[in-house]
Amino acid sequence: GQGCERPCVGPRRGTILAAGGGDLGRDIYRRFLSLAGGSEASIVLIPTAGAQGGSHDAWTALEELRDAGARRIEVVNTRNRKIAEMDAFAGPQRDADGVWISGGRQYRLMDVYLGTRTHEELQGVLDRGGVIGGNSAGASVLATYLIRGGTLGNDIVVDEDRAEGFGFLRGIALDQHLLARGRETDLISVLKRHPELLGIGLDEGTAIVVRADLASVLGPGRVAIYDFTDPLALIPLRYLKRGAVYDLGARQIVATEDESDS
Repeated sequence: GQGCERPCVGPRRGTILAAGGGDLGRDIYRRFLSLAGGSEASIVLIPTAGAQGGSHDAWTALEELRDAGARRIEVVNTRNRKIAEMDAFAGPQRDADGVWISGGRQYRLMDVYLGTRTHEELQGVLDRGGVIGGNSAGASVLATYLIRGGTLGNDIVVDEDRAEGFGFLRGIALDQHLLARGRETDLISVLKRHPELLGIGLDEGTAIVVRADLASVLGPGRVAIYDFTDPLALIPLRYLKRGAVYDLGARQIVATEDESDS
């Protein structure tokens, strides 16, 4: 790997599930719930990335988590950083086994939660062995380096003033809606400026589950890995499919996709 203390990239305890937007199969929500501890697990849904009146993705996540068997779901939402710093607001995260961050725009999450008590309590979920899941914008914010974090539009790949994410996936830049929105080359432009980063691009309906440094692929689409530090690669891009396992620290494929699945 990168000469860092392992795990280099993923959570030292707990699990991250990052999904690429669009409609997610029930198996992804079921996996999230099982990582949280099953139907009696305490789940927090954070819909703050959505527009003011509530987002389609947040309502969908609520329904899908219920359908997957979740019995204890609390929705936690504010637009105010002062509230995000309060004990009472951070309380549900302190008790949560799993937190799901639904999609929308990245900056809405960052403006409210980055560097606050709520952010600390999210780290606490992982430290206790819990799971944090995110879809679309809610996945991008889990990385150190924030893609599409600006306020002007999600077609602007990087706003250097708003390029800091929650940092649960260290040294990562994470993009989503990869093929559906023709974003395959966008991370290449980012890594040309920041070659030390590892880029991950998630197709719609597709997710990675990260425990320590191992990322496993779920769902029907593809996951793109961008690595500018690989001296042997002519093109710094490789695609992984369902069942593949990639070591984010060592930057190498551990297992290819499950052939019986295709």
